[in-house]
Amino acid sequence: MTVPVVLCLSGHDPTGGAGLQADIETVTRFGCHPCTVPTCLTAQDTRDVQRVLPQAAAEFREQIALVLSDLSIAAIKIGLLGSLEIARAVAEILDGAGGLPVVLDPVLAAGGGRSLADRALAEEIGRRLVPRALVVTPNHPEARALAGMADAEAGARELRARGCPHVLLTGTHGDEGSPEVVNRWYRAEGVEVYRWPRLPGSYHGSGCTLAAALAAGLARGWEMETAIRTAQRFTFEALERAWRPGRGQWLPNRRAP
Repeated sequence: MTVPVVLCLSGHDPTGGAGLQADIETVTRFGCHPCTVPTCLTAQDTRDVQRVLPQAAAEFREQIALVLSDLSIAAIKIGLLGSLEIARAVAEILDGAGGLPVVLDPVLAAGGGRSLADRALAEEIGRRLVPRALVVTPNHPEARALAGMADAEAGARELRARGCPHVLLTGTHGDEGSPEVVNRWYRAEGVEVYRWPRLPGSYHGSGCTLAAALAAGLARGWEMETAIRTAQRFTFEALERAWRPGRGQWLPNRRAP
């Protein structure tokens, strides 16, 4: 049996809503095998992140080196990094990854609003990781921060100009008064617009779910358009079925309906 393997590099969320658990659930649902190396631990609940506890960069490098030497990786998904040292380690690892498709979810803030990346880390992601990714999936604040621009759509174009061929700008943090969430796919051929009904409530782990689904689709050999459309549909349906196990945000239901 041959199962595509997706290497997931992200933080651990003890609530199970986001981070590596979101990656594992999503990648598995797409018929792929997730292998995971944590970038950091977090102290958080469904309301917000209280503290980020980054892994030591040397140990992080060692774990990934063993995985890459043993398993045949089909795609890489990157989420929360946690420290400047981990971001630099990831950039070095990608340089030796042999052109694998890389999906970068540039997590800069928690769903509850707490910052998860200082300015130096945001600049490092924008300068070193964005050009090494095949796809980056920022929301509006992330696109502005990574590009250093006041306008998210201009920021998305700037990220492409830096060398990332595909930018999927998500609209959950765009016009929040609109009844629709508008996602925009920036590519060499132009901009593809996707419109989804805006669901009520606040969700924890939607960006992780989207990026992991996209990475799994690419690992399966899908064309980019198919992977992007399917990842959005999977995420929307997981949010439609979301549940609220704690006292904060709703969690995507990534289990089979």
